[in-house]
Amino acid sequence: MKPASPDSSSPATIAPPAVTLGQAFRFWLKLGCISFGGPAGQIAIMHSELVERRRWISEKRFLHALNYCMVLPGPEAQQLATYIGWLLHRTRGGIIAGALFVLPSLLLLIMLSWLYIAFGNVPLVAGLFYGIKPAVAAIVLQAAHRIGGRTLKSRALWAIAAASFIAIFALNLPFPVIVALAAVCGYVGARVAPASFRSGGGHGAAAQHYGPALIDDDTPTPPHARFAWPRLLRVAGAGAALWLAPMALLARTAGWSGELTQLGWFFSKAALLTFGGAYAVLPYVYQGAVGHYGWLSAAQMMDGLALGESTPGPLIMVVSFVGFIAGYGKAVLGPELLFVSGAVAACVVTWFTFLPSFIFILAGGPLVEATHGDLKFTGPLTAITAAVVGVIVNLALFFGYHVLWPHGFAAAFDWMAGLIFAAAALALLRFKRPVLPVIMACAVAGLLLRGLS
Repeated sequence: MKPASPDSSSPATIAPPAVTLGQAFRFWLKLGCISFGGPAGQIAIMHSELVERRRWISEKRFLHALNYCMVLPGPEAQQLATYIGWLLHRTRGGIIAGALFVLPSLLLLIMLSWLYIAFGNVPLVAGLFYGIKPAVAAIVLQAAHRIGGRTLKSRALWAIAAASFIAIFALNLPFPVIVALAAVCGYVGARVAPASFRSGGGHGAAAQHYGPALIDDDTPTPPHARFAWPRLLRVAGAGAALWLAPMALLARTAGWSGELTQLGWFFSKAALLTFGGAYAVLPYVYQGAVGHYGWLSAAQMMDGLALGESTPGPLIMVVSFVGFIAGYGKAVLGPELLFVSGAVAACVVTWFTFLPSFIFILAGGPLVEATHGDLKFTGPLTAITAAVVGVIVNLALFFGYHVLWPHGFAAAFDWMAGLIFAAAALALLRFKRPVLPVIMACAVAGLLLRGLS
């Protein structure tokens, strides 16, 4: 039986047939090539394709997996793809899904990063990026609005989001501390006021039913997804080896203080110590890559984010841009191999950034599969999702400041960037326009306004 049409007026009544690994491979490759719009857009695409149209997984199981991915450090959309791929086709399915979510974006960003660093000072390119940057600030604001609208379903969750914003904006608390406090609130709240902390938040709306799914609400957990200590130890051991081997090779060939080694070490910490997905990790990357190591400038970081927003794949792929600029600028393989230096550095950064995400899913998935409907588990995850909303609002202000007052509050307000920002925000929030056309329109507007200035 064919999957139900997304326009069907009533849910299907028969579950879809089993999905082969080849069918899944083609879907994950397609997803990696079309997944624009940042994590909110990518998760919306997966929900539409996997829950509504293909019915590979039910709404409830999808949201349960998403809330687990939201609590992990790293890109939640890529982790969710890895989780569903693993649930369908064991470890190899998870690796295929997660890798294909990243590889098309990596190859594209390597080429775009080279074009940027080679021709970035050309007036045409500078004008395009002048228009794209305000659009990026509006996109981050839209992400806060979308996630908040689908997550903050009670006064308690609104209070957690507000407290999270105050904690990071005014008190400068580390995000792991905010996550821990939100989890405690969710655990206690689930016991005191369970209706306020039930799952169904995250990027999705309240649970709906689109007909029987291949992995439905009551589908028994498959054997490979059941928790077992030997399997957990094997996954953890493999993950440690896959981190240690390349790190040892880099330290031996480039030295511990070498740029490639330091890129691997810094982004290993970024992958492990930052929570809340791409929007929460970017201030940490900015602080380290720009302020501490000097791998690129603040303006280049904003341009890299614009490229990340303009290409498919996780927004956190901006780290590949950081790696390329660092490798190219520092000529890590010699001045005669600048492009190769940048490409190798981008691959090193991508490996150390995404490796933990695979390990978290393959090791923790069986534990998550054992907690369906367990409010002791879903309550903390729902509260953490609410806390992420506050962090994203803070990030929107961070980017807005750098775009609208590029030389600080003491300098003049950039009214042209303000006009582009207002138009982009209106298009995204009021008229619900897709991200990519908005970015393209703002790029053209930036080129025209720069030409008039």
